[in-house]
Amino acid sequence: MLSTTPRTRLTRSKERGRTSREDLYAVLDAGLVCHLGVVVDGAPRVIPTGYGRIGDTLYLHGSTGSLSLRGPGEVCVTVTHVDGVVLARSVFHHSMNYRSAMVYGRPRLVRDEEERLAGLRAITEQLAPGQWDATRPPTRKELAATAVVAISLDEASVKVRQGPPSDDPEDYATPIWAGVLPLRLSWGAPETDPAMTSEVEVPAHVSSRPDPGR
Repeated sequence: MLSTTPRTRLTRSKERGRTSREDLYAVLDAGLVCHLGVVVDGAPRVIPTGYGRIGDTLYLHGSTGSLSLRGPGEVCVTVTHVDGVVLARSVFHHSMNYRSAMVYGRPRLVRDEEERLAGLRAITEQLAPGQWDATRPPTRKELAATAVVAISLDEASVKVRQGPPSDDPEDYATPIWAGVLPLRLSWGAPETDPAMTSEVEVPAHVSSRPDPGR
């Protein structure tokens, strides 16, 4: 079960909350980008970035000079999938179908070399499954310039909305179209780098990637 803390306890639309840890994994594993919320020099900052998950740990990476990763304070990480725009009969009841996860925690700078590589692999595989083994591994110089942080999934919440509009009873007889505009995220055809010096076929793990966000 997911944790219940003052920060993760839903106060509105409680029926949309999910309490299973599997629901949290599903939202995180279907995503490509998270938003990292931090406080830097007393001011809030939200940064979109890639991520990866291993068990109950979320991994993020960036430059060793990044102020957002060097701060000692707590952070908030969110992942959201928009599955559709909900058009109601009244403006008030317009909404979105979505799946979202919110994680609170204090980032831990990963210093162990084996864990750092595992975290970087998880981030790479989240964006492009199969890519880690198909490319050159990072050099010592590249690793020295890269910071990897780990965030526990101990404190997290999940919220999901699916289905048609929820209008006021008196509005259902109004002759106004209502429904859902589904939204799907899909890959386009791979575009080969024009700087390629030899002909190399697009690898199967790239050309046959499943659509994200499902």
